[in-house]
Amino acid sequence: MMKSHFVKLIVLVVAFATIVGVVVMLLWNWLLPSIFGLKTINFLQAVGIVLLARVLFGGWGGGFFSRFHAHAHQNPVREKWAKMSPEERDEFLRHRHMRRGHHFGWNAEDITDNGK
Repeated sequence: MMKSHFVKLIVLVVAFATIVGVVVMLLWNWLLPSIFGLKTINFLQAVGIVLLARVLFGGWGGGFFSRFHAHAHQNPVREKWAKMSPEERDEFLRHRHMRRGHHFGWNAEDITDNGK
């Protein structure tokens, strides 16, 4: 039973790779030589381009950007900021700007007092 599922999975992966490779090859050979003057590519080169794009940009839901987006809501600094009272936020900003603000010539109180 397990072996048949494994064989089906292999067949599906090969079929998907073949279809994507053929589509990339046909689109490349149709568009890029006439637009940019590039040479035509064969099937294996098209599959290589797909794999390269997968490595560089991530795709099919498993790349860097999808992992970054999935964990964006789990930012511990953002969670700590959300739990702070307005007074704690003002104190945090005042401390932060006093450490950095003197280099740029502005006053931390002007920023944290909200124009009072």
